[in-house]
Formats: sequence, structure tokens, C-alpha cells
Amino acid sequence: MQVMVTKSLDSKIARILSDPNCSDFLLADAKDADMAGGMAAPGKSPEHHAEEGRFRSLDNYRDIIRQNVRQGMVDIMLMSASTSEVLTIRERIFDSSHVTPAIRANDTTDIWLAQGGQYTRQPARPFRTADIDHGMCGKLDCSIEERSMGADLGLFSVTYNNDIHLDAAMLEDYKAFRNEAEQKGFRHFLEIFPPNAPQAPIGNLGRFINDNIARTLAGVAGKGRPLFLKVPYQGPAAMEQLVAYDRNLVVGILGGSSGTTFDAFHQLWEAKKYGARVALYGRMINNSEHQPSFIRHLRLLADGEINDPAEAVRSYHAALAENKITPYRPLNDDLASTLRQSAYSGNSGTSGGTKSAKNTNGAELAVDDSKDLEKTPDFSKMSQQEKLEWNRRRLDRTLGT
Repeated sequence: MQVMVTKSLDSKIARILSDPNCSDFLLADAKDADMAGGMAAPGKSPEHHAEEGRFRSLDNYRDIIRQNVRQGMVDIMLMSASTSEVLTIRERIFDSSHVTPAIRANDTTDIWLAQGGQYTRQPARPFRTADIDHGMCGKLDCSIEERSMGADLGLFSVTYNNDIHLDAAMLEDYKAFRNEAEQKGFRHFLEIFPPNAPQAPIGNLGRFINDNIARTLAGVAGKGRPLFLKVPYQGPAAMEQLVAYDRNLVVGILGGSSGTTFDAFHQLWEAKKYGARVALYGRMINNSEHQPSFIRHLRLLADGEINDPAEAVRSYHAALAENKITPYRPLNDDLASTLRQSAYSGNSGTSGGTKSAKNTNGAELAVDDSKDLEKTPDFSKMSQQEKLEWNRRRLDRTLGT
């Protein structure tokens, strides 16, 4: 008889809620990109050259998930319901692991990233492909006994666009999901995306998101509340404000676009410093040179075994050398910050005006002061092309899958 292993998610959440000063930190590998990115979702194939546009297959993507679960350094593996059916229900890879399987429970239209599509230019609308029952047992109408076959945890995302009709529709869908999930014993964590097409200017984006989180959850009693939050990291002030508001609300960050290795490590280190207790990294892990080594260094930072992001970058490069893997960038370049949150950009470097600053290693880095991320633009004064470019950069910066 298979003995189920205690999940690190459950024990860590319990300790965090009972002792806010404990050192526990949760890591999630977001391998749900097939819910958004189509052919490119699994990432570039190792045989990819120049502009060939070759990508890993879905089978390759699932092989990587198997390997990362076996490594055991993440607490949660986030997948599409179809991938979870293969790995959780059929193969049972989580039965002997402390890693918790989770599914993306909805796919709002602002993550529909078909090449040539225009969906992301339009205000997000609620949509759910996945059924809770499919996530839990692989079919509709699970019996009580069958509900333990699959995942009992899901990610639900909402996007506020500062419009009463759009935002009410988004929250009505969340309410319907929440009620169904509670009835079926399905837990969830809540992701909040920044506006993808705000219908009115927002003066302070971090405060706008925090206020909406507080208002959304104020009317939700314990059994219906999310296990934790997944929010874009808007800097120390917004993080401290949200964490201080309600000690029973566990706050996590999404990784966003890849950037340099320093970007990823510094983001986790700083978010943890200001109160985050969870980090969910998708593209940062998936686009790394060697996922096991990258995850191991995220874990070392999360657990405080390394306390300097620059030191972690050097250690990661040493691990690549030990595995005879050529890094994407020389060490000095990988120690620079591209300040992805300022540039709205998913690639290395900055856009707009720059000035000089230094990272924790003392190296020169580019700082983009041409964008104020605490503000969203007045869309009524922008051309269609400007709207498209702004939204493309927003997606690069914030999408954690």
C-alpha cells in the first residue's frame, strides 16, 4: 500500500501562520505555460539556433517536470490540468514526494498569447478551461473517494482594469469558482495580475492592487479564502504594506520575465526581506541554463543559506562550470540588473533613458528612469501601437508562466 508523504506546503503554511517570524519560505515551479504560450510554452529546444524557432515538445516539458519533482527542492509544481492528469493521476509521481501538485484553474484572456493574436490588447475577461473535477480525478463528477486521486490545489487569477463592469465580471467568476471549490474540498491560491488595459489612469499601481486584494477578500470567510497570494512584486513599500495589513494572509510573488540570473536571485532575496513568504518562478526557471542548479540556488536564498544575491550568481556559475554547461552570459554580465520591473521588458537590457547605478556586487548597471511603474498611462492619449507596446512590455514583466 502506497504511503502518502507529508507535503512541505502544508507544514510550512501551518508554521508561517502560527509564527510569522519563522524562517519557512515556499518555492513553486510554474510549469503551466501551455495554458498561455502555445508552441513556445515549453521553451527553446537545446537544438535551437539563431532564428530557427525550434521549441521543446510537450513531452520534453513533462520530462523536466519529472526531474524537478524528483530533485525535491520546490514545494509546489504548478501545471495545466492535462499535464497533471498524466503526472499526478496516471504516473503518481507525487505520491512519494513532499512536492504538492497544483493546476492552473482558470485562464483569463490576458494570458492568451497566440502569435499574431490581439487578445492581450483588449481588457481581460474571465474564462476557465479547466474543471475542478478534472483536476481532482480526471473526469467530471468525482466521487468523494476519487477526489484524492489528483490535485486538490489550483491557481485562480484575476485582473482588475479599473472598470466597474469588467472588474465585477472578474470577481463574479472568482466567487463562483470559490464556492464550487469549497464544496468539493479544492484549495486555491489567488493570483492578481496588474491591469492589462486599464480603463482609467491609476496613480499608484501597488496601492491599487493592494486595496483590491483587501476589498476582495474582506467578505470571504475562512474556508473560502486562498491559501496564499501570488502578486507581481511592486517594490518594498507595496510588499510591506500588504504583508502588514493581515498577518493571516500569506503573500507570494510571481517571477516575471527572465532577465539576468541576478535579476531572479535579487528579486527573491528582496521580496523575502520585505515580507514575502512564497515565490513562484516560471520562465526564470524554464529559461535557465540548468534548471536543477538554478532551483537549488533559489532554495539556498529562500532558506537563508546564501544571503547575498551576487554570491548566489557566482555559485550558480560555478555549478554550470562543474556540469560543463556554457552560461548564456559572462559572469560579470550576469551580475548586472536589467531592472525588468522598470523596463517592462523580458529581455536583457533596458529601454528608454538610463542612468548609472550599482548592484550589490558594486558593478555598473543600467537603471531605466523613463517609466514610473507606480502609474499607468492615460490610454485615451495613446495610439493603438503605443497601447500594444505598453501591454507587451507589461506581459513580459509580470507573467509568471
